Amino acid sequence: MASDANDWSYADAEEETLTRIAWYYYNDGMTQGEIGDKLGLSRIKVSRLLESGRRTGIIQVRINSRYQGCLEHEQRLQDAWGLREVRVVPNLENGDLNERLGQAAAQFLMQRLGNDDLLAVGWGATVSHTIQRIGHMANERNVSLVSLTGGVATYVDGMRTANWGSSVHLLPAPLVVSEDAVATALMGEPGISNVLEMAMNAAYQLVGIGELNNESTVVRSGYVTPAEVEPLRRKGAVGDILCQFFDDNGDVLDLSLHQRVIGARLESLNKSKNVIAAAGGDSKVRAIRAALKGKYVDILITDEKTAEKLLEEV
Repeated sequence: MASDANDWSYADAEEETLTRIAWYYYNDGMTQGEIGDKLGLSRIKVSRLLESGRRTGIIQVRINSRYQGCLEHEQRLQDAWGLREVRVVPNLENGDLNERLGQAAAQFLMQRLGNDDLLAVGWGATVSHTIQRIGHMANERNVSLVSLTGGVATYVDGMRTANWGSSVHLLPAPLVVSEDAVATALMGEPGISNVLEMAMNAAYQLVGIGELNNESTVVRSGYVTPAEVEPLRRKGAVGDILCQFFDDNGDVLDLSLHQRVIGARLESLNKSKNVIAAAGGDSKVRAIRAALKGKYVDILITDEKTAEKLLEEV
């Protein structure tokens, strides 16, 4: 994402101001109004810069408490489902759950990704929120990004918000094409097969888990019409990962739609050891449970209420 010299100098000045604000606010205990007076800024400007710093990962808040992350739920989920790691965020009645889970996933990745690592990502709201928050860290550590599916616009929007400047490898194709033959031809193209191979060999693969209703991402994005929701349910579909639907046992359904999807297949995720799924909410409990049964997930990031419901039937 190219910027001219003037843009970069402005960004550097903005980051320096943000760093001063963060220090005064978190270390010196100054109010936003006091910081504004000290730096000649409005309180609203100070507030917006603090929020921008948290959103992009420049500011990371660490809470040192044995209760942080709902540790008991994390251990029980890990044991019950054979997961390698689990992160559970506390309940918050108001607020965007996808945004909170994206923040939690970003914090996890900030702790784990090293210099020159490669991160593979799927698509969806939670994944997009994560991408937006790790751009600063990615640029510092030269972390590259690779997509697990087609659908370029989905990834570009998140990277633009994050000012992602490191290497990016996107599948040059739509997420879903019109005919099986088109999908077969595209999947055989070196430009696509090589990117998918990179994705499956990345340090981590980050995906969301979708439910199946009229409000789900696949429906709102137009890949499944509202009229198709009930027929898919009758065939046993309870949720999807990377636009591939599975039943309550986590088995991938035999659907014509799957033959037209451009991206990594769920059987490939099943073989990986580093798949992070960030998902939560009452409507997704059934889909998350099925995904865990299917062994598509190694690391789960979810919320407290969802964790409790996942533990009810184990």
